[in-house]
Amino acid sequence: MAPGLEFARDGEVATLTFARPEKKNAISHDMWAAIPDVVGEVEADPGLKVLVLTGAGADFSAGADISEFGALRATADGAAAYDKVVEGAVTALAGMTKPTVAKIRGNCIGGGCQISVACDFRFAEPGARFGITPAKLGIVYDFRSTHQLVSLIGPAHARYFLLSGRLIDAIRARDIGLVNDTFDDLDAGVADFAATLCSRSQTSVRGMNRIVGKILDGQSESDAEVEEIRLAAIHGADYAEGVAAFLSRRPPRFTAR
Repeated sequence: MAPGLEFARDGEVATLTFARPEKKNAISHDMWAAIPDVVGEVEADPGLKVLVLTGAGADFSAGADISEFGALRATADGAAAYDKVVEGAVTALAGMTKPTVAKIRGNCIGGGCQISVACDFRFAEPGARFGITPAKLGIVYDFRSTHQLVSLIGPAHARYFLLSGRLIDAIRARDIGLVNDTFDDLDAGVADFAATLCSRSQTSVRGMNRIVGKILDGQSESDAEVEEIRLAAIHGADYAEGVAAFLSRRPPRFTAR
């Protein structure tokens, strides 16, 4: 695990923590580079159903570690190589079939907000702050992350974020769809939602998450993979259990992983 990242398991929920509170959890190059390996580990572990991303201390993350830019982004080639590592982290998170949840307090800015947008869900404390600030650095945001942002909050709000670089509070973030909800007790709220995800059919959760991902990537019609996902679900144990539970008026006990 790269310095500045902490990984923990609690039952069926994994947590990846940005752990540089003295730097507002700024994300170093090595931290960006380690994220795809964490994603792969969670996806491959049959005992894990949800990945939560959060920050140590008072902040989620204030963004990429700009103190590294002088060395790592001093040339066009260096900037391109750095951006490729960031895009790898974002692509890995966005491509997960197991749900990802960003648990946000304090600053969620720049690369930190970029990470949160790549997650499936975002929950925040009321005092959290959000912003994406390439216009303050002379950087043009990459295509994939821009597409994710526009898909999430629409072009008008995305332009506001990207072109102004202004910060907004969690209440406005919730109003425009950037945040799913705010919780005064963030830990309890996220734990409850993660437990809900774990209780659902994982065949359904991962299959539908994969289909949503394909739609966000521009697919407009079904294909062989989508039909196979749906056919496998109909013939799976979760479908039989879900129908039996509904007819018996009892909670389902899903076993498929």
